[in-house]
This record gives sequence, C-alpha cells and structure tokens, in this order.
Amino acid sequence: MGRTLGALALLQATLPVDSVVTAAALLRRRRAEPAPAAQRRTVLVSGGKMSKSLVLARAFHAAGHRVVLVESGRYRLTAHRFSRAVDAFRVVPHETDPAYAAALVEVARSEGADVYVPVCSPASSIADADVRADLEAVGCEVVHLGPADLRMVDDKASFAEAAVAAGLAVPDSYRITDPQQVLDLDLAGRPRPYILKSIPYDPVRRLDLTLLPRPTRAETEAFVRSLPISPEQPWILQEFVEGTEYCTHGTVRDGRLQMHVCCRSSAWQLTYDHVDHPGIRAWVETFVAAQGEGFTGQVSLDFIEDADGVVRAIECNPRTHSAITLLDGHPGLAAAYLEDAPAGAPALEPVGARPTYWTYHELYLGLRHPRSLPGRLRTLRGGRDAVFDAADPVPFWWLHHVHVPALLLGNLVRLRPWLKIDLNIGKLVEPAGD
Repeated sequence: MGRTLGALALLQATLPVDSVVTAAALLRRRRAEPAPAAQRRTVLVSGGKMSKSLVLARAFHAAGHRVVLVESGRYRLTAHRFSRAVDAFRVVPHETDPAYAAALVEVARSEGADVYVPVCSPASSIADADVRADLEAVGCEVVHLGPADLRMVDDKASFAEAAVAAGLAVPDSYRITDPQQVLDLDLAGRPRPYILKSIPYDPVRRLDLTLLPRPTRAETEAFVRSLPISPEQPWILQEFVEGTEYCTHGTVRDGRLQMHVCCRSSAWQLTYDHVDHPGIRAWVETFVAAQGEGFTGQVSLDFIEDADGVVRAIECNPRTHSAITLLDGHPGLAAAYLEDAPAGAPALEPVGARPTYWTYHELYLGLRHPRSLPGRLRTLRGGRDAVFDAADPVPFWWLHHVHVPALLLGNLVRLRPWLKIDLNIGKLVEPAGD
C-alpha cells in the first residue's frame, strides 16, 4: 500500500509542471491538416493503452486516414484515446473473453474499417490471428500473421526449425515436453551451456537464465523437475550464446520486409536507438521471404551476435515492437503498413532518428540510483520522449495524471500487487500478468 501511495504522490507532484507545459503546447499549436490520402481508409488499431499504438495512430492520421482505437474495459481511460489522431475509441472484451472476436468484427463493421492493425500483447496475438478470417469476410484487411504462420513463429522450437530450413543460424535447440528429455542429454560435454525457456509466454520465468548443466547432476535434476514442463506446456532447451543482443521490429507484406528497426536490447528496455546492422537485416529479409506470399504482419525478432560476428536469431515475437517509436513522425510509416512498396525499394528504417525514451521512467531510475542520474540526464538531452508531441500534448499529460493513477488506485482498492509501472505499454506489470 505504501509503495502505491508513494507512486501516486510522485506522479501528482509534477501535475502543475505538466499542466503548464501541456497548456502552452495547446496554445501554441498550429493544427496541421493531415496529408490528403490517395485513398482515405479507416484503420482499426488495437492495444490502445500502448505507446506503439499511439505512434501508429499518429502515422495513419498524418497520412490522411481515419483512425479507430480499441482497448479492453480495464484500460478505457487510456491516454491515447484523447490524441488528436484518434477519430473514435471503442471498448471491446478482453481477448480471453469468448465474445472478443465477435465484438471486434462488430466494431470493424460498424466503423467501416478497411484495415486492422493489431498492437497486441503476447496473450492476444493468437486471438487476433484467429479472428483474421472473420474480419476479412466483412472487407477488413488484417496486417497480422494468419493462425498457422503466427503459431509457427510464436513457438520457439518451430521457429528455430523454420530458420534452419531457410539456411539461417540459430542456437542449438530442442523441444522439451518431459524433464527426462533434458536429463538424457549429455550437456556437460557441449562447448556451451544451455538454458530452458517456456514456449508459451511466461511473464514470471521469462528472465530466468539458469545455465545447464548445474554443478552436479542432482542440482540439474532438481531445477529441471521444478519447472512446469509437460506436453501441454512445452519448453525449449536452447544453447546459451554469449555476445551482443539485439531486438528488431519488422513489418511484412507478402513475404517482403517493408519496415525494419534494429536496436541493442536489454531485459527491461525502455530506451531505443536504431543500429544499422546489415547482417541482421539480411537475416530477417531471408526468413520472411522464405515464408512466401501471404506472410503478412509484424515480426519482432531477438538476436545474439557472438564474438566471431555470427548472428543467430533467438526467438520471434509476432507483434509490434516498441522500437517502432523511433519512426514516430516518419512520413513513410503508414505506407509501410498499408501499401506494397515498389519492387526493389529498401525497407523503411529510422536512419538518423533520435533515440526514444519515457521521461518519467528515466527520472525515477535517476532518483532511485543517484549515480546513474548524470547518464539519465544525458539520455533526456540526446533523445525524445516516446509519447510527448507538442502538436498532440494531451496523451502525455493524461498518461501520467489520469491513466496510470487510475490503475494504481484500482489495484489499491482490490489489494492487487504490482511489480512495476510500465509507461511504455500503459499498464502495471503484475505477477502472472500478460
């Protein structure tokens, strides 16, 4: 309770400053008219609480399209619904609700949606793939992988197999459905250690990098048998490669990479800076091309580059990556999603873009760890906030003074614990959350 009240107090302490900044931006703002689109379309964007949905809404609006933002009831106070880029906001059931698909189709029908771009969580990516055929039946194109493609890349083991089939490098991997499979392997004789990762998304154990084998066989067995491994909940045993880690976002249409962002990565990343890495871009282009026509959607891949310069893909997350914030304001962003690029055109990249961050996250960490404050301030000077836009300032104000406080109060009333405030995805990270 004390932690929640403290967070509320810190957020509201800055209310006067943010109110002045927002008011000044509104008074000075010159309302620029959206560019005239050759074909004005209505674009349905989900994940309304997330910063990346705001980036896409602004891009589609600037290109002259109409934007309908959707989110579940818990996040109906999302800051982004008040963006000037959003023409309509609709509440739909949570993706685990059996009524989710029908509700989304009804929104698409009633709003006359031409395109659906899901900005989904790990838990909702499959639901959005499964509703693809129903949306296309009412004339709404879907920029999201179909059910079979999505399940293939979302499964760490089958993704590794597909990459190997395309002639691409991945760490040595095994699908594990029984702890005994791990114990039957002679891991001690391998040149590198291995780690176990849940194939279904596991928010609690996803950062566990326990190296195998353990010092003794008994310790290895105790660790492996402590995990919920079963045919219904398979895991992947993967070679642990040391090196530089990268995360990427790719927007793909019919097996062609239309947009590519690459950044160095970390466990709790909330700053992004584009890195031009031809080897990684070539890996992604080769992989998506190998999947053929019909492979359309968003793929975010994690890579490791070892000391010899060999690039290996670790896994693929078939959804929008927050690194897309680096393309906020880019005039080509909307087209990368909605139009087929001319033959031979390179993928859109945020070359020269300023790094993005979330101001309050940087300031909080600087105050919590004073020695890091000079570096945090350098980050603030050298980059730009991922949410704040002088031409569209209300979402920034609402995020910090209504959206997040409302979530904190809701958890306080229900006595629900939380691990951290994630300003990027507009939610409280909770134990066993999505």
